[in-house]
Amino acid sequence: MNFDQAFEKLIGHEGGYVNNPADPGGETKFGVSRRAYPLENIKAMTLDRAKVLYLHDYWGPAGCGAVPDAIKFDLFDMAVNSGPVAAIKNLQRAVDVTVDGMLGPLTLQAVNGMPAPRALARFNGHRLDLMADLKSWPVFSRGWAKRIAANLKDA
Repeated sequence: MNFDQAFEKLIGHEGGYVNNPADPGGETKFGVSRRAYPLENIKAMTLDRAKVLYLHDYWGPAGCGAVPDAIKFDLFDMAVNSGPVAAIKNLQRAVDVTVDGMLGPLTLQAVNGMPAPRALARFNGHRLDLMADLKSWPVFSRGWAKRIAANLKDA
């Protein structure tokens, strides 16, 4: 999977313009939130602009291009929801290496040394644990759980 494919799949999870007062991200379009991008015009956000932001701020920093294909999308998806460092830490928990938020050679060796289905299952299990501990879980749990379920069904 390459970035273009991952972006197309991700946009299937992300909606158009919303401004839900219960969402800590605030005003959001294509998954790009006011909290993360206070200087962007969220309401006027174009899909092309969102794609540039996703490549520069999530795909690259999370190291999605360096991990096996089976894990790329889930790592990217979590990076978008929780930030690249949180996504890398989650991957490190899944493959039982030191959790430091940096996708270095030891993490990549562990990821490549674990069967992809096992790494993916562990990654998503840890992701659900993390999300269930968030204060906003009661409000957004259904959507988040369905999103992860959809990712697992596509694996």
